[in-house]
Amino acid sequence: MQYSEFTDLGHGITCIDTMQHRAGLAACYLVEEDGHAAIIDTGHSLCTPRILALLANKGIALENVDYVMPTHVHLDHAGGAGSLMRELPNAKLIMHPRGARHMIDPSKLIAGATAVYGAEGLKQQFGDILPVDENRVVSIKDGDSFQLGQRRLELRDTPGHAKHHYAVWDSQSQGWFTGDTFGISYRATDGPECGLTQAHYIIPTSTPVQFDPDAWLDTINMLMSYQPQRMFLTHFGMIEDVEHLANDLRRKLHEYSLLAQRHRDSDHPHQDLKAALKALHKEDLQRLGAKLSEREIEQLFAVDFELNTQGLLFWQEHAA
Repeated sequence: MQYSEFTDLGHGITCIDTMQHRAGLAACYLVEEDGHAAIIDTGHSLCTPRILALLANKGIALENVDYVMPTHVHLDHAGGAGSLMRELPNAKLIMHPRGARHMIDPSKLIAGATAVYGAEGLKQQFGDILPVDENRVVSIKDGDSFQLGQRRLELRDTPGHAKHHYAVWDSQSQGWFTGDTFGISYRATDGPECGLTQAHYIIPTSTPVQFDPDAWLDTINMLMSYQPQRMFLTHFGMIEDVEHLANDLRRKLHEYSLLAQRHRDSDHPHQDLKAALKALHKEDLQRLGAKLSEREIEQLFAVDFELNTQGLLFWQEHAA
């Protein structure tokens, strides 16, 4: 499937490319039913005009957006929540209980991101991170569901990538909106144009600071217990062949854990672990027959290799 700024995935679902850093890196989703809508993940606030334009193009009144559902508070998923909520007068912001307070008072999110990007860099990459009126924030429990017309959206607690993460089950599409709990799969690695023997290539995302491989394996098993036909990933788009990819993700989580343990006491743990992750995925892609050069693989996964290295080292340093 070729993706554009807005891509109709069927089942009343539109994938919105948030254009974070580049096309095809991060997405959010519009779900429509009976003239009403939900937005799942928001991207950064620079994406808010794009979401509003899609609503206008589809003739969906701002008053008829019932829910905004960031799967967790990382800025590529929830940075635009405050900006978007100011445009949607009737929407409720649906949050994991561990994340709700950070949407009401995003000062810690801002401070943490400023330490990484600097104040100017943060504004350029993510725009303004605005608070949300606490009276409009709904803190969910595992298994809560929300009606969107005749459509039911069920929310499940999904730790592993982050403790403040939930995923959204949509029985109509038989799919999960997974945030980061089903890994990363970029369309640039898809076959058959890349010559892969499988349709999609998937990797974990072990970003700091709450990576927990054991919890993540439990999460994958829970997701698969619903017998999903498809997954809607923030990074990036809709993937199918779900059972094969779940097994591949389990395998790679095991490999990530072993690599982190192997390199944690090396003289240069960050450098050595990052090199090992690169080698793992380059070998995987080459074995599958990908038509990507080593340089193209490094460019495609540059941010992920760095963040995954940081997350794995943090996990090892703080493991009991």
